[in-house]
Amino acid sequence: MTGIRIAIGLIISAIVAVTLIPMLVLLDLAGGGDGWGLCEEGLSSCHTSYFDGPELVAMLLLLLFVILFLLRLALRAHRAGISRQGGSVGRGDSLGGG
Repeated sequence: MTGIRIAIGLIISAIVAVTLIPMLVLLDLAGGGDGWGLCEEGLSSCHTSYFDGPELVAMLLLLLFVILFLLRLALRAHRAGISRQGGSVGRGDSLGGG
């Protein structure tokens, strides 16, 4: 069970990283940097095609969907492990139960 919880934490961290890294690269470019190696001499000398942006967005979305699918599988495995242990709380049960 602990391994599944660690996997869930790593998957959530990967989702956060995939969503934050493009924003940090854009902030670096806007501040005059090289965008973490994307444009070696800054934004003014960066030459890309029209399809680079949509291709990057498509790849990031595909990666996010794959990671979300892995999260769903990990959560199902976690729920199955809880139900096998007999420690699940049903909808009608309450934790305060008095």
